[in-house]
Amino acid sequence: EAMEAEFLEIDENERWSAIYQEIRQQSSECACNDAKLPENKTRNRYRDVSPFDHSRIHLQLGSNDYINASLITVEEAQRNYILTQGPLPSTCGHFWEMVWEQRTHGVVMLNRVIEKGSIKCAQYWPQREEKDAIFEDTNFKVTLVSEDIKSYYTVRQLELENLLTHETREILHFHYTTWPDFGVPESPASFLNFLFKVRESGCLNSEHGPVVVHCSAGIGRSGTFCLVDTCLLLMSLRKDPSSVRIRDVLLKMRQYRMGLIQTADQLRFSYLAVIEGAKYIKGDKSLQESWKELSNEEDDPPESPPPPPPPPRDPHNGKVQPPFFPDKEEPLLSSPVRKEHFSHHTETET
Repeated sequence: EAMEAEFLEIDENERWSAIYQEIRQQSSECACNDAKLPENKTRNRYRDVSPFDHSRIHLQLGSNDYINASLITVEEAQRNYILTQGPLPSTCGHFWEMVWEQRTHGVVMLNRVIEKGSIKCAQYWPQREEKDAIFEDTNFKVTLVSEDIKSYYTVRQLELENLLTHETREILHFHYTTWPDFGVPESPASFLNFLFKVRESGCLNSEHGPVVVHCSAGIGRSGTFCLVDTCLLLMSLRKDPSSVRIRDVLLKMRQYRMGLIQTADQLRFSYLAVIEGAKYIKGDKSLQESWKELSNEEDDPPESPPPPPPPPRDPHNGKVQPPFFPDKEEPLLSSPVRKEHFSHHTETET
């Protein structure tokens, strides 16, 4: 197999970093002027991760049309994804407005709210059945209908209500809970088991609006998820599956959102997952069952330390960023960071 041969060759020569750098150099640079407007600056989690003007999602209600979210279109596969940052306290209402307006049926969350002691994302959905979450700025209400907790992911059924029209919709929330902050999933099997769970729900299908995928910045883990799904889809559609080249697909996706896939290791993992997933597409249907077994999804979830008390309601409406935690992290797009920028500095999430 061409892809497997390419993978082994890169592995043997330890060329993943070099290839990742090549991809970065060949990636499109498009204008991000809207993200830099004074009224929108506070709506970005990280100062160096912005949506391109040409592919950003425009909100339709109210006076604000901006959200840090990008539409990624894969024409050949008839697949659309919206990649977005983990909502900020001040943008949760915008997030649900986008889900409503885009007619999204599924949200894929690939991070935890708190990772390594820092807040990566606001708690934008209710955690208990009896408590709903109301977003007054955009007039939406979210209720938790049910949740199915597996060892490394949770699937929630949410009800999203438009408080102006009283129309309600079911939203599926697929939450991968063990993808480490600086790394890749435990195994291609556990990742593919999760991906196929999302696929089987139908929320990626074109009769629904685009699936919304996020992590913290909406580029590293989110890019990995979409790249693997797209490559497998293209392989199943083409007469010659070996004509699918992961690098070309990634460069095409990077025309719609900057920085997709954040480390050489994530690129390597994407190859592994596509190679493994391709065996299923080529006809070995028993694999899906073995991924499920290998993923140990029925085990108890890992014991997590008790969460810290929730931060007080934000009086600054999200204008003050979470504190910077230096943690062997470099700025994402190699911009020099001066001290006064620390509050906005990307914790390169991978």
